[in-house]
Formats: sequence, C-alpha cells, structure tokens
Amino acid sequence: MKIVIIKYNAGNIQSVLFALERIGIEAMVTDNHEEILAADKVIFPGVGEASSAMNSLKEANLDQLIKKLQQPVLGICVGMQLLCKYSEENDTPCLGVFEEPVQKFVSVNGLKVPQIGWNTISGLKSPLMKGIPENSYCYFVHSYYVPLTAHAIATTDYIQPYAAAIHTNNFYGVQFHAEKSAKAGEQILKNFIELPDVC
Repeated sequence: MKIVIIKYNAGNIQSVLFALERIGIEAMVTDNHEEILAADKVIFPGVGEASSAMNSLKEANLDQLIKKLQQPVLGICVGMQLLCKYSEENDTPCLGVFEEPVQKFVSVNGLKVPQIGWNTISGLKSPLMKGIPENSYCYFVHSYYVPLTAHAIATTDYIQPYAAAIHTNNFYGVQFHAEKSAKAGEQILKNFIELPDVC
C-alpha cells in the first residue's frame, strides 16, 4: 500500500511520519503530482497560517490537484481547515471541498485563544472513528474552528461546540493533531489507512 504525505510549506510532516512509524506504516513525503495521484491514501497535514499555506499550495499547483483526488484524503489541523471553503484567517479563500467556513474563536469567560491542550471528542461517527470510545482525549492547537455541520463526524467544546472532525465523500478532516493524540490518535490513523481505497 502506498501512503503519501503532501509536502508543502505548512505541513507538520515529521510528526506525522513518526506517528505512522509507531503503528508500522511507511509513508512517502512528496509534492510530485504523479506520486500523489498514484497513492492509495493521502495525508494533508498542516500547521501555521491559512493564507501562506494556500499560497504554498498554489505555487506547486497542489490546490487544483487536491480537489480532484479520488482516494481517501485526511486533512489534519490546518490541512482540514484548508479543505473548507473559506477561512477568516487573513480573509483566505480555501479549497472548497467542504462548504463550511472556518471561523475565529472569540474568547469568553477567560478561555484563552488559541486552544492549546487536550480535549474530549464525542458524537463519533464514520469508520474513521471505529474503536474510539466516546469522550476520548485528543490534542488541539488552534485559534480557528469549523462550526457544527452535517459533515461533522466528531464534535468537541471549547468556548462553544464545534466540529472536531468532518467527512464528505473521500475527504476526511480532523481539527486535532491525530499524530500527537496518543492511543486515540494512533487508532484514527490506523482506521484511515484501513479505509477502502474508494470511499
């Protein structure tokens, strides 16, 4: 099985590679279009800021490629946000795989922005969440979020309830860092690798 991690300037690539190694999975890191198209599974990680990440994708023509992928694709953190239609972060048009916008947290009751740390996920649906107990803890680092949506396959609550994971067709996204989320994160990565090649 060929697993590809998309290489671009906003990827949290090394952590994802290490997490896959821990579960016995080898992956290739590449921005080569043919390699990405030929992969069985594609991981689209991300850290940092939306507009510079989108610019990096556009420079390599990856923005058009990602939208056309037919195999299972997993966006992580900023990778998930870039799959959405638009981000309030620097007024950034994104890939539009999901129609949802990405919005900025507004701090209330002394809760800090960004959210940094462990939080529970619930309302778990889809094969991506197979074997994950309700209210499992995952690791989040973010100032922006996807609102609750029919595409949500997991939710969490920080300042307000929001989508912790989303799914449409062959595209999946997790707001938390699965690669840093201990046993729950490892199980989610295993589940993604075990998804049927055509969703």
